[in-house]
Amino acid sequence: MTSDFFSSAPLALETVRDTLAKLRSVPALTARYADIVALDSLEDLIHVPVMRKDELNIALDHLKPKAQHGATWTFQSGGSTGSPKLGYAPTGLYMTEVYEQWKPLGPDDLFVNGWGAGKLWGAHYLMGAYADLTGCTGIGLGAVNRTEYDVWLEFFAARGVTSIGGTPSVLRPIIGRAREIGVKLPDLRTVLWLGEAWNPGLDEDLPVVAPQARRWGLFGSTETWVAGTNTPQCADDTWHPLPSQLVHVGPDQLIDFTSLKPHGLNPVLRYQTGDAGEWVTCTCGVPDRALRVLGRRDGEVKFRGLLLNADALLREVATVPGVLQAQLVLTEYPARGSTLEVLVVPARDTADGLAARVRDHILGSAFGGPSTAFHRDPEALAVRATAALIHNERTGKVSPLVQRTAT
Repeated sequence: MTSDFFSSAPLALETVRDTLAKLRSVPALTARYADIVALDSLEDLIHVPVMRKDELNIALDHLKPKAQHGATWTFQSGGSTGSPKLGYAPTGLYMTEVYEQWKPLGPDDLFVNGWGAGKLWGAHYLMGAYADLTGCTGIGLGAVNRTEYDVWLEFFAARGVTSIGGTPSVLRPIIGRAREIGVKLPDLRTVLWLGEAWNPGLDEDLPVVAPQARRWGLFGSTETWVAGTNTPQCADDTWHPLPSQLVHVGPDQLIDFTSLKPHGLNPVLRYQTGDAGEWVTCTCGVPDRALRVLGRRDGEVKFRGLLLNADALLREVATVPGVLQAQLVLTEYPARGSTLEVLVVPARDTADGLAARVRDHILGSAFGGPSTAFHRDPEALAVRATAALIHNERTGKVSPLVQRTAT
């Protein structure tokens, strides 16, 4: 039977011991790891406390990691209203290992990189590093708004684009628009996705727009980097971990990750991203066990490929003068991705225009995060003043986040 903490990666135990030593050297974390006498085997990781965002950020702030070769790149995810999740990587972003296991692109491909570039966002550059390894021809599209879809789609068709990548919530309206205006992409063979769950609406549009296209996915986070790969033969929620990732499913099905990269920059030791999962046998036929991701089990949800911390956003909204109560309503539309409505109950004698002031406050958050999606698609965010929040009629309880799926 396979161990809970098994890896055949070279130097796995030595790497884990080195990571533990680094964490012990952080004054604020020394006591946290004081009881771990020794790691005689990977199985001893069961005694190591799980790590979350705050502990990792403390460690990174103290260690200030530097790459042995090339530049050291800093990226972040989340943090639209609270502190971000940071990650460091050397030039190349560890994508050589990914390329060894996952090959949707080759030298003959014309690849459109549709992940947003700039700020502290990592996916655009991650896929750029991957494209470089494949020898393909790349187009750094980045974020586009709806008014640009038609001209780009015509360009894709004329140039014979063979691959496009992005978060599913970005890809769905682009492919949906192609179907709407009758643009065909017969040369499109691969659709690469990373950053959120696959959108089944793409399965409806792609056969009409690009009958030859198949999905290829990556799973991971800024802290762990790429943790697993997915091919067209895999279920869209099932992933094959990379050799450099030690993946463990713990209590309540919460997943923790330990980096086995000998020269990794993030001291990831039993790091919990908030995702839940289970071990399964993949439909693709690969005999090794695969990881099915069941969704998040913390206060964060994916919104258009970005992490939205509901509690943090509501705390921020509460700082706007005149807000008595607030609630988030996230609605998933099959044809156009998610929208977020912020309901606010005004305090007595609050001046008119509270909804507009709250909206401006959200759009002006310090770290890009979900506000990036709002700037790209203003209809994705609405703020509405109301006399009462949505509540359970039986108990009267009010949930901070209401999630809906439109029919």
